[in-house]
Amino acid sequence: MAATLLLQFGDSSATLLLRPSFNPSSLSFFKSRTTTTLPNRKSFVPKACLLHNHFSSFSRRRFIAETAAVTLTLPQLPARSEEALSEWERVYLPIDPGVVLLDIAFVPDDPNHGFLLGTRQTLLETKDGGQTWAPRSISSAEDEDFNYRFNSISFKGKEGWIVGKPAILLYTSDAGNTWERIPLSSQLPGDMVYIKATTDKSAEMVTDEGAIYVTSNRGYNWKAAIQETVSATLNRTVSSGISGASYYTGTFNTVNRSPDGRYVAVSSRGNFYLTWEPGQPYWQPHNRAVARRIQNMGWRADGGLWLLVRGGGLYLSKGTGITEDFEEVPVQSRGFGILDVGFRSTDEAWAAGGSGVLLRTNNGGKSWIRDKAADNIAANLYSVKFVDDKKGFVLGNDGVLLRYLG
Repeated sequence: MAATLLLQFGDSSATLLLRPSFNPSSLSFFKSRTTTTLPNRKSFVPKACLLHNHFSSFSRRRFIAETAAVTLTLPQLPARSEEALSEWERVYLPIDPGVVLLDIAFVPDDPNHGFLLGTRQTLLETKDGGQTWAPRSISSAEDEDFNYRFNSISFKGKEGWIVGKPAILLYTSDAGNTWERIPLSSQLPGDMVYIKATTDKSAEMVTDEGAIYVTSNRGYNWKAAIQETVSATLNRTVSSGISGASYYTGTFNTVNRSPDGRYVAVSSRGNFYLTWEPGQPYWQPHNRAVARRIQNMGWRADGGLWLLVRGGGLYLSKGTGITEDFEEVPVQSRGFGILDVGFRSTDEAWAAGGSGVLLRTNNGGKSWIRDKAADNIAANLYSVKFVDDKKGFVLGNDGVLLRYLG
């Protein structure tokens, strides 16, 4: 039976009601006299289904009954999902659930070639800039029964270094095609948590007890760059007014290095922080200038410091360099803690934290807006790493990796 069409024309619009027997393939779209372009997809409805001024003359129930059997195929207007509109995409990895990703680095001579580290002896390799990853095994790290936690990786040219826990040091001179295990002294104070490739055959290594060592011969010999561990320093300076030093457990919670070689570290309890500059014989302890305990600290692109406190607060130092003068910046953390900040440029930076919190600033950290890319990801985001202004990653637990799209 042919469709019954009821047309009614008013002063500014047309009304078209469709009987259930109407053939949708014959439906055409009407353009109002005031519309020159199609509306966006969210608001787009065929003119045939719009009642405009005349909707009041029909009940909602009748309208639904008249159109219930009509199935319309809308034109595929350009549209992207909320996640796709973000500047980040999730990269799925061939690893076991529960792995916490800890560090990432790329070979400077081959920017598409990189490595990703984590717990449970996780070592992944990419050759397409981080779009896909494949597991890598290192025979010298599999000869024992240890399940290593690879903490840090760094490259300079084709030379690369990896440190982990229990104590393990790996070195490559061929961009990671082969890795050599370097023996370490059993007397090393603390666990190795950070390594930085500096110049040819040279690197700088830090332990969680504040020991800093440097090598210039591929790791065969190491020289202490600091005269004592943090515990020894605090034992000497506990009467100098450092609040909470008597509760210090002897390890760092986090440690971050600036491009010019300065370090900032947070005590394990978060009640004070420490700094070190090349040439200084000891770590310099500092009282925290905020009420809540410190979660993490690091360096801004302009040389100043950022500071995160437990519970989601973010502070920026006034000016550049090492200081104890900070001011709080409002952030929309949804009540979750912020765990790390990474600067893409002097103005643009990203902050990540618990339960998929992802924030962005375009003015050097003065104000932040929330990005919804990770809202549906049930994971904590621990680390923000920008290799350069075009390549960035966010690392989290349960093998969550986000890649910057720009």
